[in-house]
Amino acid sequence: MIKTWILYIVLFTLFPALIFSQRQPNQLASKKDSLMPGMSTSISFALENTTAESKIYDFTVTTSSPVIAPILAKAEFKIEANEKTVYLVPIRIAAEAAQGTYSVILNGTDRNDGTRLTKTAQIIVSGNRKLTLTSLNSPEFIRAGETIHASFLLKNNGNVTEKLILESKNAVVDHDASITLAPNESKVISIYKITNPELGQNEFQNLNLSVHSPDNPKENQTAYISTKIISVKPVEDDIYHRLPIAASLSFIGMKNMGIYDDGFQGEIYGKGTLDKDNKNQIEFHAVTANPVEFNSFTQYEEYFINYKRNNFFVHLGDKTYSASYLTEFARYGRGAEIRYDFKRFSVGGFYNHPRFFRDIKDEFNVYSTFKIKKESEITVGYLYKIPRKGEMNFGNLKLDSEAHLPYTAAKFRISKNISLSGEAAYSKTEQMEGTAYMGQAQVSFERLNGNIMYMRASPEFAGYFTNTSTFNGNIQYKISKKINVFGNYIRDAKNFQRDTLFFAAPYRDFLQYGIQYKYIPNGFITFYHGFQKYQDRLEPKQFDYNERYFKVSIDQQIGMFQVNLQGQFGKTDNYLSGFSGNSSFYTTNIAFEKFKTSFNIYASYSITSRYQMQNDKQVYYGARILSRFSDKTSLSLFYQNNYMPEEYFRDRNLFEILFHQQLFPGSELDLSGRYSLQRGQLGNKDFIFSLRYTLRLNVPVQKTAEYTSLSGNISNLGVRKTDGIKLMLGSYLSITDNNGNYLFKNVIPGDYFLEIDRSTADINDITNVSLPASLHLAGEENTFNFGLTTAATIKGNIQLSENDKEQYSFARFQPKTEKKKRQSIIIEASNGEQTYRKIAFIGDIFDFTYLRPGEWKIKLYRNGLDKRYKIAVDSFQFNLKPSEIQNIEIHIIKQQSEIKYQQETIKVGYNKVKKKP
Repeated sequence: MIKTWILYIVLFTLFPALIFSQRQPNQLASKKDSLMPGMSTSISFALENTTAESKIYDFTVTTSSPVIAPILAKAEFKIEANEKTVYLVPIRIAAEAAQGTYSVILNGTDRNDGTRLTKTAQIIVSGNRKLTLTSLNSPEFIRAGETIHASFLLKNNGNVTEKLILESKNAVVDHDASITLAPNESKVISIYKITNPELGQNEFQNLNLSVHSPDNPKENQTAYISTKIISVKPVEDDIYHRLPIAASLSFIGMKNMGIYDDGFQGEIYGKGTLDKDNKNQIEFHAVTANPVEFNSFTQYEEYFINYKRNNFFVHLGDKTYSASYLTEFARYGRGAEIRYDFKRFSVGGFYNHPRFFRDIKDEFNVYSTFKIKKESEITVGYLYKIPRKGEMNFGNLKLDSEAHLPYTAAKFRISKNISLSGEAAYSKTEQMEGTAYMGQAQVSFERLNGNIMYMRASPEFAGYFTNTSTFNGNIQYKISKKINVFGNYIRDAKNFQRDTLFFAAPYRDFLQYGIQYKYIPNGFITFYHGFQKYQDRLEPKQFDYNERYFKVSIDQQIGMFQVNLQGQFGKTDNYLSGFSGNSSFYTTNIAFEKFKTSFNIYASYSITSRYQMQNDKQVYYGARILSRFSDKTSLSLFYQNNYMPEEYFRDRNLFEILFHQQLFPGSELDLSGRYSLQRGQLGNKDFIFSLRYTLRLNVPVQKTAEYTSLSGNISNLGVRKTDGIKLMLGSYLSITDNNGNYLFKNVIPGDYFLEIDRSTADINDITNVSLPASLHLAGEENTFNFGLTTAATIKGNIQLSENDKEQYSFARFQPKTEKKKRQSIIIEASNGEQTYRKIAFIGDIFDFTYLRPGEWKIKLYRNGLDKRYKIAVDSFQFNLKPSEIQNIEIHIIKQQSEIKYQQETIKVGYNKVKKKP
């Protein structure tokens, strides 16, 4: 009776829902899908005896895989005459069962006549995807130039074979990029990174390993390690705050119009702050007189110095002074400027003696700016101009006396997308009065961007512009990600009081609009249409024409080549020569980079009616090569055969060579040579060369700290010697004396790591504190003491206690013995400061060597150990003594299984329900 109750309890626990089922046989099918590894379930087989006699069957159960184990593999079963019933087969699914379909086969033999009965049921084990990635070992410290080696444990805790991709953003994975992990399989993945031996400061280096599956992007695992890198060539922190200064001496030679001149030119430039808090900012520049005729490739004489602290600014010397856009937009001269910024408004002014504009002797300006909001302000100012005596000619304006020019300017941020600005000015002399005004608007939206500006000056206005107007505008609208439309219009001012240092660019009246289509991510085509009027401002005029044109431009990245092709076709009215004709241009630009060298090749062919002759054919071509042989050496070459006449107002290079060489840190040599066309020249070529030596200095301007020192003693805790031990503190070295004392003198205050050179101690000697040790040195003296002792060791082995004969009461069968596979655990040793981990297999030995004496704790982790195995004791704690070898034994126990079942079978049937007539 007791046996019967035991069986009832077991069956109620495993599958109570099927015990008293009264459903039809086809409704009694147990759950055969969505089964998970590690669970137990039952499979039902529908049986029917269609004869008039009772039958007794001997049943045996087999499966298609050892991971599906029948709990009752053999039994006898009786089916009464004309009875329909169900036979239940309990099974256990192993934890390592892979995803897939398996078969459970029921074989029966009739005891009376030997008739065989075979039934098969399919079960589906669901997939369970679970990856774990954990860091195993990584160094806490390494020296710059050494290689960081780190290892990670990757384990497939699921039952699906995973095809994985390994990658690291900042290290090299020491394994194939792809890996396949079977269910319950684990692998140790190593990464490494070579550190920079030139590292100037200590720093932490974080390395990572990422694992993901192409088929299951959500299953993405990333693990990190962090290692402190100690600089072996540290950049010493300076106890001085320094100002960078560059001083150079150039020898310049030039052949101009057949006349050769040469000479030396000196230059000094400095910019920085005078204190460690960077409050006192200073900039100065001094260039001696140019020994040859000035052009844009040489410097003109200049001297200035400026100073800024908080809200105060002052400038003395040469610069381009500016009052406002209308009154004095840009005037280079020698003078002084001062400004002070209050919280909501600023006041300032300048005095300027123009250097390259003969009509003005001196000018004074004062102004005040009031800030309404962060990006809105109003400025009110007054400019006073004094003309030179006997030269009262402001370009196109004849002055009778000094000029007074009050003005006001404002800018407003109307909204996040719209801003407005404008200016109004008035001028007065003894006999003339004039006005000028300017307005500008800018809009910036996600799809629409635009800008418009209009300016007008009256005929008697004595400002920067006189008797002229200008209108500029541009707009761009983004129709889609691939299509943009745009338009722009420019009408230059005709009369403005520019410096005579450079010639004026041609007058332009220009309208252009078009559409751009991006047909591939690295290629687009643009169509232009419009008109342009160009008029030479110099005499005699070289061109004066009006042209209507259509233009096509294609930009395309083809491999390593960036290609631009342009074609322009137009109708030209030549006002200078009095004829009309066609003008067409074909241009190509090809750029690419190879072998640390960039190449740019240009070519253009034109048939034009813009100049002296109709259908004039012009060919332009050139190239630029820039090569960086190293961080210290570079070479640049440029050549172009000629330039279009529209560019003759400026200096133009025909051939140029530039060579730069850093001789040693802070010392540089530059060599340049050029054939050029000077501004205003169309055919006379000049040659100019320059040899320049530059010395870069960091001049101390403020002492920020005093030197400090570090001293201490290495106590002998049972070692052979403590003298002659080499210690390192950044770039400083010290060796202990006979008593173990050490001293670092004249150390710059800051953060350091104190290291010991182990080669100067015995092989098993170890410090009683963790080294390298992080130290912050400040004040005059610092002390750090530690001791030297001998290292300890932990050794052990892993033993398995297993009882192969599991206990079965009333058993009629022995379960199939599954194939054994090696099981492993993770062993961790830690003293609170250092942590070491190892993977060890059952039956193997392990050790942890070179351990610092003291309290150590050993912890054991299962690492996917089979559920039937148990770690008897999962932690140990020891107080290690110097030179001690501590042995431990780790016991893994296979837990016993006990299955008790009733020898008599239980029939599960159903009652026939008769329908009422």
